Amino acid sequence: MGLIYGYDIYVRPRKVAGVLVRLAELAPPARTVPPLEITLPGSDRVVLPFTSNFASDPVDCSESSTLELDMSLMFDADEALREYAQTGGPGQDAAGRIPIGYVYATIRFASLLHPGYASVECWAATSAMSRLFARSAGIRKAFTDLTADSGGVCCLFETGDGAPEQVCWLNGEPTRETVPGPRFPDRGALVATWPDPGEQASALPLRGPNTA
Repeated sequence: MGLIYGYDIYVRPRKVAGVLVRLAELAPPARTVPPLEITLPGSDRVVLPFTSNFASDPVDCSESSTLELDMSLMFDADEALREYAQTGGPGQDAAGRIPIGYVYATIRFASLLHPGYASVECWAATSAMSRLFARSAGIRKAFTDLTADSGGVCCLFETGDGAPEQVCWLNGEPTRETVPGPRFPDRGALVATWPDPGEQASALPLRGPNTA
């Protein structure tokens, strides 16, 4: 089995629609798949330029615990992305962005770390893409910014191979902590810092001064 690296975004359930809308903003403008209509728990509806299990049929998640998406996303070019594009992928566009796909997403409306929070888990389709996720500052910034702009509580980069997970965003601030690490010996210690999901979001700005 190959490498499966990804970025996991944790948000209050009512903010899932906002995360999906912001992911849609990263889609290539020329994507030709039919629009995908999603009904979320709570009856929120979004239309996305992606597929779900490689189909474009409407998806009703009102009584589901998960949603699967197949995505192509655009990232601001950096050295790692340019090298990846030279291996046969699409090149850089006029805006300086490079499309990457497929990127798969699993949305859990009750996350595995804390059932009061939802998770949007965006993971690489291949080992080469996983290594790109680990190297690219542009990809890290995109997912960190997406977490911040969506009011997310936490963004984790995880490899699934036992290596320490990297905390990119936590409680309104960018960070580079690891789990396990000096501050967070395990995931439980990390989750213990999250606000009660039933409380109102903090009045602090969603985005810190530096999200790179």
